[in-house]
Amino acid sequence: MQAVLLAGGLGTRLRSVVSDRPKPMALIGDKPFMEYVVLELIHHGVRSIIFAVGYKGSMVEEYFKDGSKWGIRVSYSYEEELLGTAGAIKNAGSRIQSDRFLVLNADTFYRIDYSKLMELGKERDLDMALVLREVPDVSRYGQAVLKDGWLTSFNEKTEEKRSGTINGGIYILKRELLDEIPEGKVSLEQVMIPKWLSEGKKLGGIVGSGYFIDIGIPEDYYRFAEDVRKHLTGIPLCPESMGGEGKGEVNLW
Repeated sequence: MQAVLLAGGLGTRLRSVVSDRPKPMALIGDKPFMEYVVLELIHHGVRSIIFAVGYKGSMVEEYFKDGSKWGIRVSYSYEEELLGTAGAIKNAGSRIQSDRFLVLNADTFYRIDYSKLMELGKERDLDMALVLREVPDVSRYGQAVLKDGWLTSFNEKTEEKRSGTINGGIYILKRELLDEIPEGKVSLEQVMIPKWLSEGKKLGGIVGSGYFIDIGIPEDYYRFAEDVRKHLTGIPLCPESMGGEGKGEVNLW
């Protein structure tokens, strides 16, 4: 399975505490945040990762190199200018070899049931499978709605303060969707997903209930560091420490 890790953002909101490196490379203990994301992917069978990098992207390459330290294959897709989430995926397209591939934000950690997402995608032959998460107040975000596993609305704005589901930032895409993303700066969330939904593409997903954090602001950066130190269990520290689930290749469909 291949995964594209979106790591090209500037991370301006975190600059007050992490000013010398890209946001996903912010240190948590003795590891960059993104290594925890990588180890979680390895644990679920990912063996090839494309880092879509921009600001100080060479720091990512200097750390992860060819990936052999973690028993994976690694490549890098550099942005000369900010391309947005869909633009970054398009830019990485020449390195994507799988018919279907994972896309994740490198500055978030979300523990989900990948097998459930894959099974739904296989069962319904989805063009895109995505993960939502529940929040107590959807008015702070754009609401996304699943009905019987099918995506029916996305980034829907509401002023009503109520619980609901929003985008969780994990996707499985068919490779042919790359051809539909225009060149240049394009948002996956604001442009392409709403477009594909309106065109009747087969979009569906699951609601994850696992641990989630986005280290975009200092408070959450410090909270993740504390969670790793005290509470967050089950993150493999190295490939050799994994159980059976992390040893074999997981077939997407």
